[in-house]
Amino acid sequence: MLYYLFEYLHKHYQLTGAGVFQYLTFRSAMAFVFSILISTIFGKRIINFLRKQQIGESVRDLGLTGQVEKAGTPTMGGVIIILATLIPVLLFNKLDNIYIIILIITTVWMGAIGFIDDYIKVFKKDKEGLKGRFKVLGQVGLGLIVGGMLYFNPQVTIKEKLPKDEVSKIIQTEQTHDASKVFGDAHKSMKTTIPFLKNNELDYSSILGSISDNLRQYSWLIFIPLVIFIITAVSNGANLTDGIDGLAAGSSAIIVATLGIFAWVSGNIVFADYLNVMYIPNSGEMTVFISAMTGGLVGFLWYNTYPAQVFMGDTGSLTIGGIIAVLAIAVRKELLIPVLAGIFLIENLSVVMQVSFFKYTKKKYGEGRRIFKMAPLHHHYQKLGYHESKIVNRFWIIGIMLAVLTIVTLKLR
Repeated sequence: MLYYLFEYLHKHYQLTGAGVFQYLTFRSAMAFVFSILISTIFGKRIINFLRKQQIGESVRDLGLTGQVEKAGTPTMGGVIIILATLIPVLLFNKLDNIYIIILIITTVWMGAIGFIDDYIKVFKKDKEGLKGRFKVLGQVGLGLIVGGMLYFNPQVTIKEKLPKDEVSKIIQTEQTHDASKVFGDAHKSMKTTIPFLKNNELDYSSILGSISDNLRQYSWLIFIPLVIFIITAVSNGANLTDGIDGLAAGSSAIIVATLGIFAWVSGNIVFADYLNVMYIPNSGEMTVFISAMTGGLVGFLWYNTYPAQVFMGDTGSLTIGGIIAVLAIAVRKELLIPVLAGIFLIENLSVVMQVSFFKYTKKKYGEGRRIFKMAPLHHHYQKLGYHESKIVNRFWIIGIMLAVLTIVTLKLR
């Protein structure tokens, strides 16, 4: 809203300084600062409110050190992250941008699913929370909306580089190397980025097109189910990672900040030209949203690091995972998720491996056996005697290494 106000003041009254709101860097910085202030200042009040309402975590005794002491710690703290993200977004973003609309829908939708889940756990005294099938149904519903908007909305386009001979002619004729001259017109495309390969683009429509050119128009049959799968997988991965103080929030902050770099590069025609990456018009606006979310996560960590004063609950973890998935898809980097969100992946895989191996050995030997002492993976290290602060710090270090590797893919092909 402030963006439109200052745009009006700058356009009609030439108000000094109002034009600074046109710059993504300024609005991103302001969103980050506002988000941290909201999450730290108002976050404390929200925590006190949750404590007064006795909205505390119900902890099952799994034999983990320090686990019982966490019983009664306020949960549903994901509300802090959501508010710290949405308020700066409403203030500093262009709200008519299709990517921002999609991200706001994702935040509210996944936040609602998580909130209902936490509400059932706390107030209905049902430790299972929202039934799994209803969670999946909600994730599938969001995937249909997001996939449909990204596929069919005319504002979701890319610009591709012109052939080198055409670019050379333009430069020779105009005696300039204007980055905008090396790109063609914006157009709809189902192309995405394949990491670590030289000609690193995959067109989803070509999958069906290889069968028949007439089938290209039905590429949404591949794209939308893929979006559903990614949103479901990443949101559940974030949910599983939220098991010890600061792990999910810190890991997510690293992932989101990295996606901010990709959104900035992909939305800036100069950097897209220099780095030879796909130029996605209007995607740069997502950096403001990402800055707000990063600030919200960092501010939340003020109260969530060991010993935690609040837990995010499913309200936070499902929302964070959903947003990360949508951001990656929007900047055409969804195939990088296994690397960038590697922490979520190994947490997910550890559960799948543990359950599968247990069932297999029980069927074969009559007694279930385990690969890990406990799953998800972070609990395995707790069982080995590591303090949860050390586990979290080491997972963060791994997350940073994976983020750097992901960024390197901009040039590593």
